[in-house]
Amino acid sequence: MEAVLNIVFHGDNAANFRTDLERLLHLPHNIVTVSQGIGLPGEREQFENADVVVGVALNDNMPRPQKMRLLQAPAAGTDGIARNCLPSGAKLANCFGHENAIAEYVMAALLTRHVPLTEADRALRQKDWRFYAGRPGALRTELGSQTLGLLGFGHIAKTLAQRAKAFGMRVVVANRSPVSSSEIDQSFLLDDLHAFMGSCDALVVTLPLTENTKGMVNADALQHMRPDAVIVNVGRGAVIDESALFNALQQRQLAGAIIDTWYQYPSSDTEKCAPSQFDFASLPNVLMTSHMSGWTEGTVQRRKQTIADNINRLSKGEPLLNVLN
Repeated sequence: MEAVLNIVFHGDNAANFRTDLERLLHLPHNIVTVSQGIGLPGEREQFENADVVVGVALNDNMPRPQKMRLLQAPAAGTDGIARNCLPSGAKLANCFGHENAIAEYVMAALLTRHVPLTEADRALRQKDWRFYAGRPGALRTELGSQTLGLLGFGHIAKTLAQRAKAFGMRVVVANRSPVSSSEIDQSFLLDDLHAFMGSCDALVVTLPLTENTKGMVNADALQHMRPDAVIVNVGRGAVIDESALFNALQQRQLAGAIIDTWYQYPSSDTEKCAPSQFDFASLPNVLMTSHMSGWTEGTVQRRKQTIADNINRLSKGEPLLNVLN
């Protein structure tokens, strides 16, 4: 027999997945949304009595949901969740569903380095034909002639490999275990990180942030990249050493960077903040975006389905999806 659950959506991020959730659930559960600070009247009690919390944060400064059976992150990353704060027996699960969106972001960003549509449009509006076929300096490179390197081979990287092969790119990967895939032309182990980084025209970091991955791409690793190569970070900011990346770009050791995941983020107290202690905005060889690569309507719908599936499974006593502990 299925059980009715108390479900709390915690914070603005989780609230994005609240709309129309009932139509995906088997039972009319008790569902509420609480603010990020859990400070409004009644919110603390609702949070502490939740069977399920949907959110991206749990730490020592927050109330303890002692009855919680599932902490469902509406995202892939769970680095904002302190696992020692989970009640005994509670499960931590995450969601994916963002790989299509991130793959599109990466391919679009890389294409702008080969197909200067914005610049050509701006020029022609000023009667400037500098990109006219046959003109000196108008000759372009092709994305399909290059080698794409994937650091990590999870959901994002696997989807990226498919997209890259559709463009005719050579695809290499560095992973903790050997990779055998029809989309991969060469596989490196992480022990061979330097050789891997030197083999890429464009290197995409897709790794989550863990004790093992923090600072993995350091100054030494960056020195092994080609001076005409570009690095893309859609994993977690701190996988790439912050100071080392800034210095490499400032000194033109790399041709450029496309950065979507950062080192500093807005908080409930600070709506605007710089994404790093270093002035990346001053560097002309950096494309900066605000952690937007995976945020699409499709991502929200796919993650909402995973959240609903896990709530339905928990209610029926069935095994959960994407459990991390």
